[in-house]
Amino acid sequence: MSKVIIVTGAANSIGRRTCRTLVQAGHTVYVSMRDIDGHDEHGVEEAGTGLRTIAFDVSSEASVNSAIDAIVAENNRLDVIVHNARQVLYGPAEAFTPDQLAELYDTNVLSAQRLNRAALPQLRKQGQGLLIWVSSSSARGGSVPFLGAYASSKAALDALALGYAGELARWGVETTIVVPSALGPGHYIRSGRPLDTVRAEEYADGPTADLSEIALSALAQLPAKDRTPQDVAAAIADVVDLPFGQRPLRVHFGPDDDGAAAVDAVADSVRTELLRRIGLEDILKPAFIG
Repeated sequence: MSKVIIVTGAANSIGRRTCRTLVQAGHTVYVSMRDIDGHDEHGVEEAGTGLRTIAFDVSSEASVNSAIDAIVAENNRLDVIVHNARQVLYGPAEAFTPDQLAELYDTNVLSAQRLNRAALPQLRKQGQGLLIWVSSSSARGGSVPFLGAYASSKAALDALALGYAGELARWGVETTIVVPSALGPGHYIRSGRPLDTVRAEEYADGPTADLSEIALSALAQLPAKDRTPQDVAAAIADVVDLPFGQRPLRVHFGPDDDGAAAVDAVADSVRTELLRRIGLEDILKPAFIG
């Protein structure tokens, strides 16, 4: 069945391919006008007639509220939210200013909260819906030097997603956390850098001078390559098309080089056991509300 979907971060590689894949599957996909402005042949505008642009800014509560109201008014429903907005920073944690971290968390975490607060009343009213959170293996996997700021934001997103999963299950709203690998060195090389260049240079000239070179060189030698953005997009589309109640809590990609899948398996098992012990086993699966 065709679904009405909103995708944030449609300008990044995963977002563009996710939009195209979902539209090709017959869904109606809404993205921010800013996300497709100025993109070339690789942009989401190629997705087709199922793509809808709408004016909204994930950093503005009023803008997000207005966009959700317009989508619901036009379709009388909203089925899926794909939280894919992200910013990547790479460098010594100390060298990032507080304002940089605030901007990072605003994009990677608070944007999802704004969108949820705007959209969830409709999803709960419907008694059915789906939240897809695009996380990163850096949230739970082995720590890579100079990725602490980004990893901390993804860890926060993961914790928020798990909280929502339990709180929304009885409302018939499902949760899936998609976990792409973050190991490819190119992922970091193209990212943002600290604004406090003096502090960054102290790390570059001090005993930590070789950390980045060693880490990135070693990561490049790992036998397993990152899954492509299209792989992630296909996985998101597959989750959307699964029947209600059969969607997994997590989807990991490829060999578990940084141990994220292993850590998540243990953590999710512990969560499951705790909920059973305290009498909340039912929220491990979404309720069907007819």
